[in-house]
Amino acid sequence: MVEDTFGRQVVALARTWIGTPYLHQASCRGAGADCLGLVRGVWREVYGDEPEAVPPYTADWSEIGGEERLLLAAGRHLEPLPFKMALPGDVLVLRMRDAGPAKHLGILAADDQGFRSLIHAYSGRGVVESPLTQAWLRRVAGSFRFPRRP
Repeated sequence: MVEDTFGRQVVALARTWIGTPYLHQASCRGAGADCLGLVRGVWREVYGDEPEAVPPYTADWSEIGGEERLLLAAGRHLEPLPFKMALPGDVLVLRMRDAGPAKHLGILAADDQGFRSLIHAYSGRGVVESPLTQAWLRRVAGSFRFPRRP
């Protein structure tokens, strides 16, 4: 796996969120976060202000009409890349149902042996680091890189 200093820094920041309880629409390390809140929080730690205000959303957002709002938002602020080029520190956007819109995201990580994992938040678990199993891999709808800014 190619070394990427910036990506390692993103993973280190994301790991400081592990153990944060799940709280829908929240983005506060240690107090509460959902999957989007985790990525928003890491963004703030890297860049400062968030790139756009996030409107309120329900747990079933995008279900009616099948809009790909999460993929579109990721494409506005992150750099799209083929999954085969994804490195630790990159953001994965996932579908929770085969025919459904992408509604989940997390940050790709890896251990010292190169085993890949996903740092993400979900109901009932909070922010966790999960092995990137085939069950998660088949759900990947897009992969994105945080922009490298001076």
